[in-house]
Amino acid sequence: MATTWCPGERKVNQRRTLCGAGADGRIWCLLLLPDAGPADDAVPVAPPDTSAALTTRPEVRSTATVDGPAEDRASTEVFRATDLNFYYGSFRALSEVSLTVRQREITALIGPSGCGKSTFLRCLNRMNDLIPGARLDGSLTYYGEDLYGPGVDPIEVRRRIGMVFQRPNPFPKSIYDNVAFGAKVNGFKGNMDDLVEESLRGAALWDEVHNKLKHSALGLSGGQQQRLCIARTIAVKPEVILMDEPCSALDPIATLRIEDLMGELKKEFTIVIVTHNMQEAARVSDVTAFFTAKADDTTGQRTGLLVEVDATEKLFTNPNDQRTEDYIAGRFG
Repeated sequence: MATTWCPGERKVNQRRTLCGAGADGRIWCLLLLPDAGPADDAVPVAPPDTSAALTTRPEVRSTATVDGPAEDRASTEVFRATDLNFYYGSFRALSEVSLTVRQREITALIGPSGCGKSTFLRCLNRMNDLIPGARLDGSLTYYGEDLYGPGVDPIEVRRRIGMVFQRPNPFPKSIYDNVAFGAKVNGFKGNMDDLVEESLRGAALWDEVHNKLKHSALGLSGGQQQRLCIARTIAVKPEVILMDEPCSALDPIATLRIEDLMGELKKEFTIVIVTHNMQEAARVSDVTAFFTAKADDTTGQRTGLLVEVDATEKLFTNPNDQRTEDYIAGRFG
């Protein structure tokens, strides 16, 4: 069922979210927990009648392949966008996007600047809630449930659907405290040392930092900082990881490490990545979606469109749409 959504109140299930945007445009969000209450109450869970998909993790039915179009593969559907339109006030940033993301695959979103790739990515974990005047029309489901339906807790959505940003953004804290931060906020009561080590190993960073966990994270290299941010993301046990151009600010060696890491992470997580690097998309993704933008003849404003989505090998070697072929060949973009 199609829905219309506008950002509203920031108090959900008796919890408050402190949110804002930095000078560089990056959005941050801090969950403020109550002073008291049982540990199990530390993470809000949406009511089961409207968001059952946000209370249990579905069983995996198959792993990803690149043999044929995505819609022909029998893996679990994670996201399904149907006729999705997104607006900033009266400006339509995305038009009629229909796209399926499947479990334990890497889906790459490619296209020229200004075509709405990052806007669509932020729709998947409701980061656009934080933008005044933002509005979504159409349908976006997560494991079959309306992601923007009544009763769905956006805080729980962002815990289950983590995000890694374009530029590394470690907190001005120690390496240890960076990884432990999200778990502490969510009321984690287990062994924090084990969780930190597990997360750093998962981000392929443990061997490089295990003897300096109390040192400032700001002293790490750019590539190490980005892997630290990935460790911080997986420490809260998400089901999906969104990556918005995670390698754009890194050198080739650090980029290769992140790409290798993505290949390991997809064994456990579903990954959606925005990238301007077509070689990167071809190397790491199972499925690629090509977006472009159409300018309004009157206002000149550019609206993002999804041109086609297919298995990465198929899209890069034999695309169905001439616009895709032109972009891949470097004729525009």
